[in-house]
Amino acid sequence: MLSVVQQKLLLQYLPGVGASTFWKLMERSPSALGVLNTSPESLADLLNEEARQLLREFQHEADNSRLAKLMAADLEWCENNNIEILDTDHEYYPELLREIKRPPPVLYVAGDARLLSFPQIAVVGSRNPTPSGRGSAFDFSRELAASGFVVTSGLALGVDSAAHQGALAAQGKTIAVLGTGIDQVYPQRNKQMADQIVQTGGALVSEFPLGTTALPANFPQRNRVISGLSYGVLVVEAAPRSGSLITARYAIQQNREIFAIPGSIHNPLAKGCHQLIREGAKLVDDAKDIVDELQHFLRLQWQQLDLDKVADEPQQSEIVATEEESIILEQLGYESTPIDEIAERTELPVGDVMACLLTLELKGLVANVGTGYMRLKHSSVPDLSFHAN
Repeated sequence: MLSVVQQKLLLQYLPGVGASTFWKLMERSPSALGVLNTSPESLADLLNEEARQLLREFQHEADNSRLAKLMAADLEWCENNNIEILDTDHEYYPELLREIKRPPPVLYVAGDARLLSFPQIAVVGSRNPTPSGRGSAFDFSRELAASGFVVTSGLALGVDSAAHQGALAAQGKTIAVLGTGIDQVYPQRNKQMADQIVQTGGALVSEFPLGTTALPANFPQRNRVISGLSYGVLVVEAAPRSGSLITARYAIQQNREIFAIPGSIHNPLAKGCHQLIREGAKLVDDAKDIVDELQHFLRLQWQQLDLDKVADEPQQSEIVATEEESIILEQLGYESTPIDEIAERTELPVGDVMACLLTLELKGLVANVGTGYMRLKHSSVPDLSFHAN
């Protein structure tokens, strides 16, 4: 018996079936299984001859068909390599992405799939930035990650790489959206960075089946996912006709915020940013401009993520907190606060503060975001009176 995810995977293995065609097929039947059982001839307007032949073969040979064998091999590879496959009904499939027009039917995720629902800012730009542009991408991303945002980009050379590196430098989280299968890293020289992203709690994401190589047509599709995951898109340096502006166009269609860093009138890579600013993008020269604009999204989503977990966690009255932990909680708000600032507010030694924060995180009362900690929605200061002997 095929699971719903397996049914969707089989459809996506058909040549020529991307997200757009997938959702058109789903209009013909209430389920992916229904499409798989539909006469191939009746789908001639959506499927090419090769796809129709593979569908006929699956209908007659089932588990012995080429489609079924390909899926079995891919599922085994994913299991052996800790890859999660999320369809649009999966609890970890991000709500923001689900809302876009014809979202990816499935996502392959290496790393922490839960991160896809965390508040994200996309940082995009030229593959060949100026030193100033590369520095801006790094600095902005480092500050955004330190403020609690996940930095999302495309793992390309240039601005994308600097964005991921900036988030990693802040000990924050970053997501790389691929234009290839999850088993391919492009460009290959960023393989070490991709591994580091996963090892530090970030994620690699792809909507493409395993084995998909870096085809030019894949990258606009990748760009719509980058913007679809994010509350806003920051364009650092971009030529007037570039992939970064494609991402910005998708962001506009998806009702996301657009930010652009201005540059010299003599810099060709500033022209795309200037064009966006003329069209209504917000001019920014400091990461704080973006944080101030989107801080409410950060707070609301962190609180919602936390509320979703409350039912599965112990009630506040059941959580035992020490006096020092209560003092720390009193000084924490719903924004990222650095450890040294917490120590200054509480007048406790930094070592004691770090130990207490670790304990509070294990109890589900605080979260480590970027370079600081924030209180979770349900973590009101525990009443210690009922713990007295």
